[in-house]
Amino acid sequence: MAFQINIDNGGTLTDVCIMSDEGVKKTKVLTTPYDLSKCFFEGLQKASETLYGAEDVKRLLEEVELIRYSTTQGTNAICERKGPKLGLILDSTATDLAEALRAHDPEVYDALVGDRVAYIDTAILEASEAEVEIVKTINELTAKGANRLVVSFGGTGFHANEDKVKKVVLRKYPRHLLGAVPVLYASDLTVDRAPERRAWSALINAFLHTSMEAFLFQAENRLRDYRTKNPLLIFRNDGDASRVAKTVAIKTYSSGPRGGMEGMRVFADMYGFRDAVSVDVGGTTTDIGQCTDGKVAEIRRGHVEGISVSFPLCEISSAGAGGSSAFKAKDGAIAIGPESVGALPGPACFGRGGKEATITDASLLSGLLDPGSYFGGGMGLDAARAETAVMANVGTPLGLDLDAAIQAMSDAFETKIAAELHRFTTISEDTVLIAFGGAGPLNACGVAEKAGIKRVAIPAMAAVFSAYGIGACNVSQNYAVDLTEHNSAALKTTLESLTQKAARDMFAEGFEQGSYTVTARLVAQSGDTETVHDLNGSEDFPAEMAGADAVELELSAVKSLRKSEAKQVAVVRKSEAKADGTRHVLVPERGRIDLPVYRLNVMQPGDFAAGPAILEEDYFTARIPAGWTFTVSDAGDVILDREE
Repeated sequence: MAFQINIDNGGTLTDVCIMSDEGVKKTKVLTTPYDLSKCFFEGLQKASETLYGAEDVKRLLEEVELIRYSTTQGTNAICERKGPKLGLILDSTATDLAEALRAHDPEVYDALVGDRVAYIDTAILEASEAEVEIVKTINELTAKGANRLVVSFGGTGFHANEDKVKKVVLRKYPRHLLGAVPVLYASDLTVDRAPERRAWSALINAFLHTSMEAFLFQAENRLRDYRTKNPLLIFRNDGDASRVAKTVAIKTYSSGPRGGMEGMRVFADMYGFRDAVSVDVGGTTTDIGQCTDGKVAEIRRGHVEGISVSFPLCEISSAGAGGSSAFKAKDGAIAIGPESVGALPGPACFGRGGKEATITDASLLSGLLDPGSYFGGGMGLDAARAETAVMANVGTPLGLDLDAAIQAMSDAFETKIAAELHRFTTISEDTVLIAFGGAGPLNACGVAEKAGIKRVAIPAMAAVFSAYGIGACNVSQNYAVDLTEHNSAALKTTLESLTQKAARDMFAEGFEQGSYTVTARLVAQSGDTETVHDLNGSEDFPAEMAGADAVELELSAVKSLRKSEAKQVAVVRKSEAKADGTRHVLVPERGRIDLPVYRLNVMQPGDFAAGPAILEEDYFTARIPAGWTFTVSDAGDVILDREE
């Protein structure tokens, strides 16, 4: 049986999705932030149990066709400011650049760089004193504690000047001497002519590189121990994947959420949703995105923590509110996050030492969560610890009893997510809210009500939706170079060079020339205006771009892994669903009452029921308020409509 495994590593949980011609299966493990390779292999272990009924990783890795991996660790590293101390080397003519970089985000800049900035006069790079100056600069920064250096020069000759520094560094500091203080060059990463954007891209890439490198190569080595035939593919924030050695660290930033966006795109197409917004509620954050007319929102110069970088990024906004976000009383009201208890110690109800109140604790105490079935029945929940945390952090400081504190936490959580939806997306009469992530479905209807949305969709794969979305990716390599001459001869020469490079890189990915598609385009910049021209196989330079300030040639080589387009799915109410028992639940304005519980895994397409009720499966629970009706689609997904 040929199958593929997609793994999405989140801050709290690591999701595993197993795809084959026979269908899709899923499982989860707790993230181990101290050693990501541990939860990676624990995910493989559980995947083998899911497939074979008993753990057999060796057999799994012999039979698997592809392993794709995405992570939120880059996002979390930036948010938590956890990474190496960077030293920044700039051109001496750009003495104001450091302050300009800091102005974008003083907190992030101080965490990454601080005062570890030095300047080199590029005019002396051809002179005899160049070596002395470069060595002096490196020593100055390492003495200040820098353990990774970034060189980012300005001007039209930045690439050539950085190459001169690189030659000196390689000569004076061979790898065995430089050791743990590598030097990275912005021009190796991007040809972007905007000095601030290029420098920030290089800094963020260097900051993320250390942890990603350590994990990915460790994971690859462990896979080799099992003599795995197929490579580990890293899912990137541009929606495609590549081998570890061909992956740039900054392109892993927000790759996990991008998987969710790709899943949303495919899902919206299946149901004909022209306007969809998503809430991906994880343990640490809620990621928000939008898909309009089959396209996920993306910009050519994306943002990391609000900082413009040189690469395209999906427009995903992260709100500091998730299933493990800490709730506190502040100035007579409830404050949520951005602090998170993560998986360790986790919410208080996990019984692992956590003392902060979370929405997970509140949901358990409200009766929504069943301690016996939570997390597939693999994790017991401690209501007593949850109550202690809720009362200590919310109830007692605000003068609320337990039930009032629980309801206040739920209202605050839903209100915050709804506000973030309006902040980052455009809501219309036709907007559908797609809720996923382990905690996404729980409060989805409440969020929709507060946001003015009348339809909610919960995918059957909601609990592992980002991992599911990775399955829509291709393998690709992308290139961008600056055309120094704006004519057809220069274009032809550069095209040939990039095509040859793509052939080498795609061969390293395992694909022969001719088995993948190559496309190219020109991007001209005149002042603040960008113009795009698709070459479509032509080697003729367009006359209208001859006078541009700068022209970049962008080339992409793409090997399609995607299967045929998704079929249209019907949503038709056929028969009333049968409840699988009841649960005593706190309901707004009604107190604690018995609600019917519907198990998704035993229902049939066309089954429907009205709220108030609880809908759940092994890895998610959804509260269905009064006024909402759910229907199981032909594909096993859940569509909820708010009745007028």
